[in-house]
Amino acid sequence: MNTDITASVKPEYPVVDRNPPFTKTVANFNTLDYLRLTTISGVSVVVGYLSGIKPGIRGPSMVTGGLIGVMGGFMYAYQNSAGRLMGFFPNDGEIAKYKK
Repeated sequence: MNTDITASVKPEYPVVDRNPPFTKTVANFNTLDYLRLTTISGVSVVVGYLSGIKPGIRGPSMVTGGLIGVMGGFMYAYQNSAGRLMGFFPNDGEIAKYKK
């Protein structure tokens, strides 16, 4: 059984790294990735705070929402960064950076 997802779909853009390691993917985060991570985290903190007003658990609800937002925002940024390195998303910046 083949579990490699890249074997079933051909990349539309030039491939920089077919199977990028964690460190390279995180190092490849761009400004938009950090902006998305921060936005998702911030919105999650506010939603957590507002959802904890009625039962009177604003603090724990806000922290829980923030942790969920940080994890979700990081995973979203990681997905975009890895997709660019693997050629599934537009990657002009990565081509210029890594093909020197």
